[in-house]
Amino acid sequence: MSEALVLCSRQGAVSTLTLNRPSALNSFTAELHRELLARLDEAAADTEVRCVVLAGAGRAFCAGQDLADPMVAPGPEGSAPTDLGPVIERLYKPLVQRLRSMPVPVVAAVQGVAAGAGANLALCCDMVVAARSASFIQAFAKIGLIPDTAGTWLLPRLVGRAHAFGLALLGDKLSATDAERIGLIWKCVDDAAFADEVASLAKRLAAMPVAALVATRHALDRAQHLTLDEALGEEARVQSGLGRAHDYLEGVAAFTAKRQPVFTDR
Repeated sequence: MSEALVLCSRQGAVSTLTLNRPSALNSFTAELHRELLARLDEAAADTEVRCVVLAGAGRAFCAGQDLADPMVAPGPEGSAPTDLGPVIERLYKPLVQRLRSMPVPVVAAVQGVAAGAGANLALCCDMVVAARSASFIQAFAKIGLIPDTAGTWLLPRLVGRAHAFGLALLGDKLSATDAERIGLIWKCVDDAAFADEVASLAKRLAAMPVAALVATRHALDRAQHLTLDEALGEEARVQSGLGRAHDYLEGVAAFTAKRQPVFTDR
């Protein structure tokens, strides 16, 4: 039996999903898409999981789409061009929607290259921690395409239109240090400290009020489309629900008693 395309491991309440096509820099095939989506669904359904880490095996996080995969490879000369639209709709769109709707925080742990769809896969996660030797490449223009995997939505929101346009048009390699500097990712750390940094962050997030963290993700995303007054109303609506939940009551009780809170909502 062939090895799994996505390796799964658990450490306490943290589930780590590792893309496992190292010989192909973890580039996407239809099979990898299906397996990753299934593993994310399993983590979402497991009430014991309170944080997910997404990583890549070997020397890359993910090099994007495998262009040799039959679903995207151009046909023989003279044949009809391959229609990439259905591939986006059937595979990439559900993956992005799954990541952005996870009921727990998701951390991308980026080592090596994150290119094309692989770069934007990382950016779809809630937080990105990258090893200093890692790099990010919006490689789409090099093959006559636009950024996908939510790249057109994410890039200007993360770094502004000027940086987004430069990254998308030129497709230059961006170091992890520069990615942190321009606000594309959360943190760049030395390679020797990378594994410990990711583990520490994931453990910290898992111990926090997860339901509130996820509500924060949704509120920040929605606020990009709202007026100030609408955002204020949305804040009131969300706080109304969270204020009746266990974690708020536990947080206030722990603060008053000067003890560590035990959050359980998800």
